Amino acid sequence: MRAKPQPAKRAPTSGHGSASDSGDADWGRHSRWMWRGQSCHWRVLGEPSHPPLLLVHGFGAASGHWRRNAAALAAAGWQVYGIDLIGFGASSQPALRLDNRLWARQLQAFLAEVVGKPAVLVGHSLGGLVALSCAVFFPAWVRAVAAVPLPDPTLLSAPQARPPRRAPWRRRLKRWLVIALCRLLPLELLVPLLTNSPLLDLGIQSAYASPVIGDGELRRLIARPARRPGAVRALRAMSIAMALRPHGATAPALLGRLRQPMLLLWGQRDQLVPVRVAVQVLSLRPGLPLEVLEHCGHCPHDETPDQFNGALLGWLGRLPAVDLSQLPER
Repeated sequence: MRAKPQPAKRAPTSGHGSASDSGDADWGRHSRWMWRGQSCHWRVLGEPSHPPLLLVHGFGAASGHWRRNAAALAAAGWQVYGIDLIGFGASSQPALRLDNRLWARQLQAFLAEVVGKPAVLVGHSLGGLVALSCAVFFPAWVRAVAAVPLPDPTLLSAPQARPPRRAPWRRRLKRWLVIALCRLLPLELLVPLLTNSPLLDLGIQSAYASPVIGDGELRRLIARPARRPGAVRALRAMSIAMALRPHGATAPALLGRLRQPMLLLWGQRDQLVPVRVAVQVLSLRPGLPLEVLEHCGHCPHDETPDQFNGALLGWLGRLPAVDLSQLPER
């Protein structure tokens, strides 16, 4: 049974809950969905008869970060969904093994149980890696993927075949070191210090090329989830899980298995995941379309939304049609 979306907390705007042209982090109609005992916050905007498009946020953000995109995509004929990944936003913050494999399973279950049909996935930063993972692990549920951009530390190493398997004692040592380091880090002190000081503003600014200090809505969108009681627990869990991922869950391996269309969107002035990473992606998967967007950093969807929306919609318009009446098994 599908969860019924509820109106946003603030008074809804006209039409189908559309956001204003300047952006609204409270866009869409909000709801909650339970998956494996975890509460997942999601939202939707647009007509049910339109094809579905699922927006997946990046690290430290939430579905509200698509505040300047959802309305334009819905107006162009898409039913736009946004979801808060487990550990982020208003979703549960458990001490589970939070990595792109778990989040990919979360997306697949959401598409099966809530959306009810395959969708195009658009992911920002970490969300791009999660969208790629979902497309590879659950191909019947994903029509196409757009990564804005595609981050993974493994992309910075030299391209190679599957790395040689380490001896068991080396794997156990790495696991012990990662867990020990993550447990020793005083995150209970560092996270509150970051979220309640100007350091947070500097961190947010590092993801943008244009000035954003003073954007109260953006600051609240990042700070509020980080101040929740489970934030430190979830951050520690995902730090361990992402560091200990198997090779098959890294971007190079996933790119080799992808069969759906994929678009890369990159900010020309991205300092967090520079454009040279896109060059590495293309060396692993030649032929992928790459749009480098000018005058923006790591968050082109929020910094230059008109440019981003135009590039994304142009690509979406060229996707092959699919018969959504042939649904995959749930």
